Amino acid sequence: MDRNPSPPSSDAEDEQAAGDSIGNTVYSKHWLFSILTKLIEVISPEKSDSNLTHEEVQTELNEEMENDICKMWDMSMDEDVALFLQEFNAPDIFMGVFAKSKCPRLIEICVGILGNMACFQDICMSISKDDNLGQMLLQHLCDSDSPTLLETSRLLLTCLSQAEVANIWVERIRENPSVYDCVCFIMSSSTNVELLVKVGEVVDKLFDLDEELMLNWIKNGSCQSVGQSTDDSPEERPDFKIVPCVLEAAKQVRSDNPEGLDVYMHILQLLTTVDEGIQAIVQSPDGGRETWTLLYGLVCHELCQPDDPPIIIQEQKSVLASILSVLSAMFASQIQQEYVKMRKNMPLIGSLIRILQNMEDCGKRSFDNSKKSQPEETEKSGTVEEDFHLKILKDICCELLSNMLQDLTKENILEGLNQGHLNEQKCSCAFQNLLPLYFTSVESFLEALREADQTLADSLEKRFPSLRLQT
Repeated sequence: MDRNPSPPSSDAEDEQAAGDSIGNTVYSKHWLFSILTKLIEVISPEKSDSNLTHEEVQTELNEEMENDICKMWDMSMDEDVALFLQEFNAPDIFMGVFAKSKCPRLIEICVGILGNMACFQDICMSISKDDNLGQMLLQHLCDSDSPTLLETSRLLLTCLSQAEVANIWVERIRENPSVYDCVCFIMSSSTNVELLVKVGEVVDKLFDLDEELMLNWIKNGSCQSVGQSTDDSPEERPDFKIVPCVLEAAKQVRSDNPEGLDVYMHILQLLTTVDEGIQAIVQSPDGGRETWTLLYGLVCHELCQPDDPPIIIQEQKSVLASILSVLSAMFASQIQQEYVKMRKNMPLIGSLIRILQNMEDCGKRSFDNSKKSQPEETEKSGTVEEDFHLKILKDICCELLSNMLQDLTKENILEGLNQGHLNEQKCSCAFQNLLPLYFTSVESFLEALREADQTLADSLEKRFPSLRLQT
């Protein structure tokens, strides 16, 4: 059976009464109302089979009922249908489902319908202002059913993405410490990539909207246990920390979902916008080694590789900007840590230069293409936006590269030359992008280069006369 079968239309039967259509749709008011009535009956104790307890009856939906409710789920994507459901108090009916039903599939569908309804501003406002409903929905973040968790996360993201109600949800989440534990539990333990991506988007949006909430989550250990104890003995409470949970989720999505990896890297970047976030990364039990290792591996072995076409930088510019921003913050904070020692990070320098080379190549191609055509105004705007994002990546890349270059010793440079991470072409590219803003760093690197390879240093000085004039 299809998960969400196609909804019925009001012209399916000629005998339907005139005026039965919902708004401008072909959906039947009578049919939809009958499904809402059945939904009430499903959670009504009077409907229990004499041979089954009420809880057992609610555990599963029969196929016909599931089919009908799934049709209503599909129909709710239409604004007229969503307004009709709102008019007939569907959210209140769904609250009854959340309070009484033990059927995961039924709860999932009801949350999904609310998620569709919340796409429309007025309905989203009404749903968001209902504190009882809001509290019930947040409780479902601690649900053990992955499909319900997914629909709950989608609903939250929809509401957080609407400026008129976002603050309502931020405040509600801030006042519910259990949300932190539930979200961390999902990120640290789930293998459901789709769920991890959606939960990551919720966290990313929350941190972007409210720095105070982000600071609270950074400082959090464990506010309360996930779930409730079933006996009198105290349940062991997991001590969740935000950084390890984000890292675990990033590892799960890195291979299967590039967009998800982008989301989690942006969460890490947002954490580094406050001192407490940087300290949470670098003062972890391993001193930040796990974070550095993950990000280092992504840059050096997975993203923007030598056999990738230069245009790949356009697809990866966002995730690269986030990763390099975190690496830059860590490098500046943990210069004494063994894992940031330059002898181990020459491949990273080579990767940074390769990123700059690819950006240069893309810039040349874009310029050549612009001379051959005269794009519309909207296309020009798009090009400007693309250039803006590449500029952000370039600025972050240059900052990290300059800090790393000025710490290189003669031995580091010799190793880099022998391994192919440095050569005249790569050094020229680095200088071209770093000068004149990072003159001091380039000058420091050049001094060490003279000790390692005087011929190469002389050649670079000829290419960049400003360096020779200053020495």
